[in-house]
Amino acid sequence: MERLGGWALALLLLFVYSRILYGCAVHIRQTGVLRGILRAGLLTYFIYCLGRFFVPWISRAKWLKWPVKYTEAEYGWIGSFSMWTATNAMAFIWICAALAALLAFLFLLENTRVTEPYEHAAQLRKLRAGNRHRRRLAIMALVMIFLFVMILTVVKAYDTREVELSAPEVYTIEGDNILIPTESVNDGHLHRFEYTTERNVTIRWIVVKKPNSASFGVGFDACEVCGNAGYYERGSQVVCKRCDVVMNINTIGFKGGCNPIPLAYEVSGGNLVFRLEDLLAGEKEFR
Repeated sequence: MERLGGWALALLLLFVYSRILYGCAVHIRQTGVLRGILRAGLLTYFIYCLGRFFVPWISRAKWLKWPVKYTEAEYGWIGSFSMWTATNAMAFIWICAALAALLAFLFLLENTRVTEPYEHAAQLRKLRAGNRHRRRLAIMALVMIFLFVMILTVVKAYDTREVELSAPEVYTIEGDNILIPTESVNDGHLHRFEYTTERNVTIRWIVVKKPNSASFGVGFDACEVCGNAGYYERGSQVVCKRCDVVMNINTIGFKGGCNPIPLAYEVSGGNLVFRLEDLLAGEKEFR
């Protein structure tokens, strides 16, 4: 519901801003400047869309640090160009925002004083009133652009702030098995564990008691889609740190999608029992 409200607010702001900017563009007298700004904006958008057009050719997103099958030898400059447009997507947005701000600023300057000829005081008052209206339009456009910048900087930084994974919990090693008491993980909350291999690779896995069930959701703290970003607890939800997808706790332990990569375990003597052999099989996910 919060996301739906956010999208609705974004669409409303976009509609209002578009109408205001359209008003500035329609009434600006410097038509040559307007044409130049529009051409620059269209060129910027065309370059970005051209780069995005080739993205489906690339199997994984390199800029998100996912496993990548892309090689320059396979795709040449097309792949490099696609990667460049993807990694610099915000630069294209800032260019378009700067062009819009330039249009509004020039429109504001254009209406600071009356430049049209007039014959009497009443006509001058009418021209001044028109200038005031257009200045308000320009100021509103600049305010909307400022709001846009704040959303993409301050608000975005707050919304995408780094989520700290919970500290790993203790367990017991007996021979080739790792033992975790069921009573320590049956509270319905997310529990994280770590094991460091001889190669100094830290393997993480999670355990959560499934609601209304005697079974546990168990898996590596990684998935096939988002890599080893990990999962965290938000209220009663288990959430992927990278893509913000909420896991269905009842499906944790099953393969597929953004679910944690399954990790085999047994329940014996009041403990969850993990074999080191099964744990080490997931080492490749955390290198």
